[in-house]
Amino acid sequence: MAAVVSTSCPDLKLIARGKVRDLYEVDEHSLLFVATDRISAFDVIMQNGITNKGKLLTEISIFWFSYLKDVLPNHLITADFEKMPAKVQQYRSQLEGRSMLVKKLRVLPIESIVRGYITGSAWKEYKKKGTVCDIALPAGMQESEAFPEPLWTPSTKAEIGDHDENIHPSKAAGIIGEKHAAQMAKISVELYTKARDYALEHGIIIADTKFEFGVDENDNLYLIDEVLTPDSSRFWPAASYKVGAGQDSFDKQYLRNYLESIGFDKSQGITLPEDVVTNTMAKYQEAYKLLTGKDAQL
Repeated sequence: MAAVVSTSCPDLKLIARGKVRDLYEVDEHSLLFVATDRISAFDVIMQNGITNKGKLLTEISIFWFSYLKDVLPNHLITADFEKMPAKVQQYRSQLEGRSMLVKKLRVLPIESIVRGYITGSAWKEYKKKGTVCDIALPAGMQESEAFPEPLWTPSTKAEIGDHDENIHPSKAAGIIGEKHAAQMAKISVELYTKARDYALEHGIIIADTKFEFGVDENDNLYLIDEVLTPDSSRFWPAASYKVGAGQDSFDKQYLRNYLESIGFDKSQGITLPEDVVTNTMAKYQEAYKLLTGKDAQL
């Protein structure tokens, strides 16, 4: 089966194509989030996709939306394809298993990143300046060490082709207002903490993750987009975790490491070799099974 790297649904209004998702308007109150098999790294979309990755990401998001709904409501109306409108069902071959019918909300233009462990760009900055997103941290931290408390480190949402920009938390209020910035900071840490504790009991360390939020007409906050997937998070196997080095992972870090090993210039996507495609999907499937105790229905 070929990877679905793009969808075409003429009877639905295409709102946007993101790095992974195609977004359609269904009616005045609802949207269709479609997780394609596209994969990006370093904010660049690769030329080929990872077959069924979109279905797996959808399954993982549905799992977490259910688990976290008591912390914050989310935008999911249904992921049951049989309950979707007829004009969606006519595109079954493209959309089934990779689509979520969701509430139409106003998206807050901040990527809400929570870091539990020091790694990636945070580790690079800390080595240079002793800070993460200009937040001062204790001296002497080691790579992959847990922070004393989870850090909220928001970033701006970039257009495709641009790079998200990490900002100091104090700057978020200037973009989305003080009320929403304060809510987002508090709720993001609560969501991360509940998910982190669950995952750890199931053999996965969630080193960091990215949440997105929207508000309804009454200014109520909702968790939106994808949630705690290997695309939006760093998942490490707890069994092999060791402070002081980089970690194995169940996420895109494998792909990032491959691209860095070949001197990828981060300017435009490349065609990934078949073994990289297969190994990336295997890591995603392993994460799903550890988290849910089930094999993904792909």
